[in-house]
Amino acid sequence: MGEVLVRPEERDYTRQEIVVAGIPMQADRSGALFWPGQSILVVADMHLEKGSALAERGSFLPPYDTRTTLGRLARTLETYEPQTVVCLGDSLHDRRAAERLAEDDIEVVRRLQAGRDWIWVTGNHDPDLPEDLGGRVVPELAVGGLVLSHEPKAGQFVRQIAAHLHPAARVARHGYVLRRPCFIADARRLIMPAFGAYTGGLNILDASFANLFGDADFRVWVIGHEGIYPVAPSQLRAD
Repeated sequence: MGEVLVRPEERDYTRQEIVVAGIPMQADRSGALFWPGQSILVVADMHLEKGSALAERGSFLPPYDTRTTLGRLARTLETYEPQTVVCLGDSLHDRRAAERLAEDDIEVVRRLQAGRDWIWVTGNHDPDLPEDLGGRVVPELAVGGLVLSHEPKAGQFVRQIAAHLHPAARVARHGYVLRRPCFIADARRLIMPAFGAYTGGLNILDASFANLFGDADFRVWVIGHEGIYPVAPSQLRAD
């Protein structure tokens, strides 16, 4: 398993192959996952309009998280040109987020949906999504022997792509420590990083992940500033 966090010029680290249940996927440095065999692009936990929700509570951040997140999604769609997009839950930060979306941002969503199947998987933050966002809404999606759902399901025989936990890795190497979003997977399950601009992350050494992966031979891919890199478990550190 590799240990590189700085990209050598002779290699391309913009994406990495992850095999789940025998199915090859491509993890992108944007935080998206592309499934070539099904032409599906998966993104998780966008939490659109989190900035406006924080503003209502008195925490003022630049109100551009939705636009930043949708812009990154648009660039990723241009790269992979998927036939289907699956948004894996918590696409909206709360039940009122759609009311706070600017009309320009809604128009961006509609343009991204044009010519492809768009599926919203419901999450704990957005159990109901408004019809004017387009696409279709499902509690989970079964495709090609895998279940795509928001919350990870415990169990030895689960074949799943999930979200919800916002995995992040704290990595120690050469005397410095880096904490970044990451993909984590074993032979049967993959948990995706949060795609949203204002989303935080839960350390993958937290008990929430131990309950899913236990002592299994899980693998980790950390999203750096210029690419995505496999990291040895021995380099992981708790918060």
